[in-house]
Amino acid sequence: MTPRERILAAMNMEAPDRVPIMCQFSFGFMNQQLKETEITPMKLWLDAENYAKGLLILRDRFHFDGILVSVHGHYRNWREKMKKLEIIDRTEVATYNDRKETYVNDDLPVGNFFNPTETDIELADPASIPETLNYISASKNCYDFIDTDDPYRVFRYLEKEVKGKYSIHAEVSSSLDYFLDYLGYENALVAMALYPDKVKRILDRFVIGVINMAEGLADHNDIDAIKISSPFAGMDFISPDYYREFELPYLSQIASAINNKGIFSYVHTCGHINDRLKLMAESGVSGLECLDPPPIGNVELDDAFQRIGGKMFIKGNIDSVNVLLKGTDNQVLTDVKRRIKSGKEHSGFILSTACSIAPKVPANRIQMLSKLVKEYGKY
Repeated sequence: MTPRERILAAMNMEAPDRVPIMCQFSFGFMNQQLKETEITPMKLWLDAENYAKGLLILRDRFHFDGILVSVHGHYRNWREKMKKLEIIDRTEVATYNDRKETYVNDDLPVGNFFNPTETDIELADPASIPETLNYISASKNCYDFIDTDDPYRVFRYLEKEVKGKYSIHAEVSSSLDYFLDYLGYENALVAMALYPDKVKRILDRFVIGVINMAEGLADHNDIDAIKISSPFAGMDFISPDYYREFELPYLSQIASAINNKGIFSYVHTCGHINDRLKLMAESGVSGLECLDPPPIGNVELDDAFQRIGGKMFIKGNIDSVNVLLKGTDNQVLTDVKRRIKSGKEHSGFILSTACSIAPKVPANRIQMLSKLVKEYGKY
C-alpha cells in the first residue's frame, strides 16, 4: 500500500497492511526541527511555500503517512503588510497597523493587539458576522489571516510535490472556537449561561462561515479529510449538557457538509472528554482525534474502542508530554507498543500523538514511532 492508501483504508474502517502513522506538528515543534534551515518562524507562519516545504521536510524525516495542513490562505505579499520588521534578541518581531507579532521559536506567534479584539455580548450583532471568514483563530490573539482571493496556494504546492503519494488533510476551526474568540473565553462562558439564545444566533452565523470554508477546501484541493478543531469543548470548559446545546448541533452541520463532499471529517478536542465520547459520535464526524490519556486527559484507548469503535476512526493517543518528552526510551517503547496492539484489535486506527507534538520532544523519539509501527503494526 502507498501511505495515502494506508490512511484511507483506516478512515474507511478497513484493515490496511499496517497501522498508519500521522501526527500533528505543532508550530513550536516545527520551528525547533527546522532551525538548521532557512525557514524561520516568521516564514513558516506567513509564507505558503516555506510552510509547505517545512511540512514536507518533517514528513520525510519522520516517515508519516499523511500531512495535516493546519493553516491556509497565506498572502503572497505578506511582507508588504508589515510596517516594521525587527530582530530583537534573535527573534523576529513585526509591527502591523493594528498589532505586533512576535515569531517565537517554540510556540505559535504571540500577538499583541493595540485595541481589544473581544466583543461584549450585549453589543454583539450576529448579523454582522460575515459568511466568508477571513481568519482562523489559532490561539488567543494569534490569527492566521486568509487571502480570500487566493486561499489555496499551500495546497497547490503540496499537491505538486506529493503527487498523490501521501494523504493530505486540511483544518477548520469549530463554530464554538470562533465564538469563544469573538467574546473572549471568560465572557463567552458566562454568556452561555446568561444569554443562551443570543449565543446560538452567533453560533448560527459562525457555522455558515466554517461550512463555506470547509466546502471551499473540499472543492478546490486534492485532500482526503478535514479536521474540525474544537479544543475547548472538553470537560474542563463545558458540561455535557452545554456540549449538546452549544457544540453538537453546529459540529454536526460542519461534519455533514464535509461528508457530503465525499471526504472524511474528524474532530479534535483536547483534554478530558471521557464523559462525551458518545455525544461526539452522535455528531456524524467520521473520526475522532486526540483522546488525551491520563494525566493530561482521561481517555483510555481500549475503553474508547469499546464505546465508539466501529462508528468512527480513532486517531491517537500517545501522550506527547509525559511519554515522548519526559519518558525514557523504554517507557516510550512500552507505551507505543501497547497502543499499537490496542489499535490493531479494532478497525479504524491511526497511530498519532494525542494532541500536537510538544515543541521540545527530541526528533529521535518521533523517529521511533515509524519504526515501531513497521515492526509491530502489521495486520
